[in-house]
This record gives sequence, C-alpha cells and structure tokens, in this order.
Amino acid sequence: MLAILQISTADVLGGAERVALDLHRAYLARGYPSWLAVGRQRGAFPGVLHIDHDAYRSRWARMWARAGDALAPLVGKVPGMVRVQRMMALGIGQPRRYHGYCQGREDQDFPATWHLLDLPPARPQILHGHNLHGDYLDLRALPTLSQQVPTLLTLHDAWLLSGHCAHGCGCERWRSGCGECPDLALYPPVHRDATRENWALKDALYRDCHLYLATPCHWLMQKVKDSMLYPAIQAARVIPNGIDLSVFRSASQQAARSALGLPGHARILLFAANGIRKNTYKDYQTLRATMGLLAEYLPAGRLLFLALGEAARSQWIGRVEVRFVPFQEDPQVVAQYYQAADIYLHASRADTFPTSVLEALACGAPVVATAVGGIPEQIADGETGYLVPAGDSLAMAARVKQLLENGDLRQRMAARAAETAVGRFGLQRMVEDYLAFYEEIVADCPPRNQRVTLIP
Repeated sequence: MLAILQISTADVLGGAERVALDLHRAYLARGYPSWLAVGRQRGAFPGVLHIDHDAYRSRWARMWARAGDALAPLVGKVPGMVRVQRMMALGIGQPRRYHGYCQGREDQDFPATWHLLDLPPARPQILHGHNLHGDYLDLRALPTLSQQVPTLLTLHDAWLLSGHCAHGCGCERWRSGCGECPDLALYPPVHRDATRENWALKDALYRDCHLYLATPCHWLMQKVKDSMLYPAIQAARVIPNGIDLSVFRSASQQAARSALGLPGHARILLFAANGIRKNTYKDYQTLRATMGLLAEYLPAGRLLFLALGEAARSQWIGRVEVRFVPFQEDPQVVAQYYQAADIYLHASRADTFPTSVLEALACGAPVVATAVGGIPEQIADGETGYLVPAGDSLAMAARVKQLLENGDLRQRMAARAAETAVGRFGLQRMVEDYLAFYEEIVADCPPRNQRVTLIP
C-alpha cells in the first residue's frame, strides 16, 4: 500500500487543516502507512509529526528563541510584549531573517522543510501538501521535494498564485506579477510592498517543479489556469472537500439546544469561522448590519445570533442577541451548534470552499451565503439555501426573514440540504477520490513540461 506523507499548517485549526487531518485518519483506518507533518501540533493524534525547525537552527538562534519563549506568561499582561519576543527571537537571534520580514519578503527560513522526507519512519511514496503558508515551510525546497517524490498540492486558497495574500478580494495583479499592492494587511500580511519580489520568487521556483494539483472547486482551478503556477502542473483534478457524515448529520433540534444550554423556542441563526471579527476574509460587518435589519423586520420574539469561533462578551443589536462562542475542537459539539440552528449564515469577502457551509448543509440547516469564490458550487440557490451578493445586508436579511416566516419552506430546504450533502460531500467519497488520484500519479509521473491534463 502507498506510504503517504501529508503536510499542513497545523493538526487542529481551520477548515483546510481539518481536511488534512480527516484524510490522514481515514488512511490509517484503511491500513495505509500515513503521516501528517504539521508546523503547529495541538493534539495527540497517531501519525501526526511536528516539523521542528529549531533542531536545524544555530545555537545562537535557539538560545534567543528560548529567551523569548520565557516571556510568554507576560503576553497580554505587559503592553508590547509580543514585539519584545519577536525582537529577541528574530531581531537578535536571526537578524537576516528579521530584515527580510521588515522589508515585506515572505518568510522562507524554515530549515526542516529540506528534511521532510526523513521525518516519518519510512520513506513516503507520495507527498501531499495542503496550505503551505502559515510560517512553517520553506517554499524554496519545493523543486527538490517534487523531484524526489511525486508531489500533490491541494490548494485551499490562492496564496501560491500571489505576492502575499491568500485571496485578492477583487485585485487582479496576481495575473501579471503583483506590485503596488492595494492591501498589504490581507492575510498573510506583509509590512512593506515586496509583493512583486515575492511573486517573482514563486514564479522562478515553479519552473523547476514537477507538481500535481487538486482544488476543491472549479472556481479556484480556473484561477490556477490563469496563473504562473499552471505550467508546473502535470495533472490536476477538482476534488470537493468532504466531511464526516457520521458526525455532521441531521438530528433533533431540541435535543441539540438542550445539550448546549440554548433556548428551546428562540429563533437561532449561526455563523462559524476562526476569529470571526478579525478574520480578513469574513464579513462580520455585513452580518451585524443584517442583524440590525432583522431586529426591525421581524415581529416580537427572541432572535439569537451565535458567532462560533471567537471568545467575547455578548452584544445586543436592537432585539437581537449576538452571542460569541469560543472555538470548539470537538466536532461532535460543533455539529450540535449546526443542528440547533434554524439557519446558517455565511458572509465572506472572499472564500474558496468553506467547510462550515458543508457541515451546516449536512446537519440540515438551510444556508444563506454570499456568492463569492466556490460557495455557489456548494449551495443550490433556492433549493438548499440562498445566495446573495457580497456585502448586501438587505438581500441577506430579506432571505433570512423569508425562511424564518415560512416554516414549510425552511423544512423543505433543510431536508434537501442534508440529502445533497450525503450525495456530494461525504468524507469517504473524498478519501476514495484522493486515493485514486495518488495511484494515477505514482503509476504515471509524466516528465516535466508535459502538457497539463485537467480531469473533471
């Protein structure tokens, strides 16, 4: 059986990380030798390996990194402590790296990347990378890695196509070389405009790469075809993300509310994202405006908006309570929030194929979402939910009001949403699609610069 090594930013974090971990655990369950190498390890899952860059740094750099770590208890208590830690670990410990950071260059100083294939106890036969950003991987090692072992990349965003950002939010400079960036604060942020330099580095690296590619949606695949990455791709496939349907499924709404301590007779709306208010690509302002409109539109009665993914005090917008719920690591608990909701809302400035939308559909929650990125490929407009223009709180509020006031429509959409999720977005389907692609890649591995074959 194929020995599989995946790489990801973390084992537990967001939707992309969950895809990688779900695949890894499914491979192990099927008997495959499988490992998941991560930049940040939070859990204790079998076969998950931490990429330890400090083991390959100088003694001087390690000493100052430890000195910075010793100040961790003061973070949040003493103003500016994070900046002091960074100055110790980078400014003093790794001055050349710190200089590049200050100049706006994307950080590539992660030396363990060059030893990834030696990390698992057996040599992998295929390398499968997920998000390669997140301060854990040296992209300059990609040509060498791809020449040593068949290398598949799953793009969860467009970072590999740009000079710094994961999504351009309407900017098209990634097509021709970036530079004069209109928003350096977009994640991952940079301090100065070195985006043309960053783009050129990626372009040069890809010319020496021999890669295979998967995207979860056709929208992102089209962007790849228009980018500097495309000539390096030997074969590509659209493989929609999948979720564990034994966890994310329809269940009693009242039972879920009781388990979570939520009011049984309230109308409950839900939005889930990592760091909701500060997330660059989510649109919390449109959600707030939507709540304000619903407070005016709807008759008396309790309306509760759950913001899952951030710890903060509850707020009131008119008669609408906005209740923040901290990030939940347990998928069973996350599923209960979807099951407890009447409607799932998803407002984004940019998005690829959000896992939260799939989870909501599978749990039988109709979805009202902004029609950006690959979201229109997830939702059948008028059948499993509604699509509205980005930033249009009036349209979002109108659709929510329509669903809240028409119980029969809401129930029909809920049933259709769950049915669609079972047919299209199951974890086992995703696992089988990737395993089949692995086998094709390992069996063929065409020479570099061969014409790209897109497999629908």
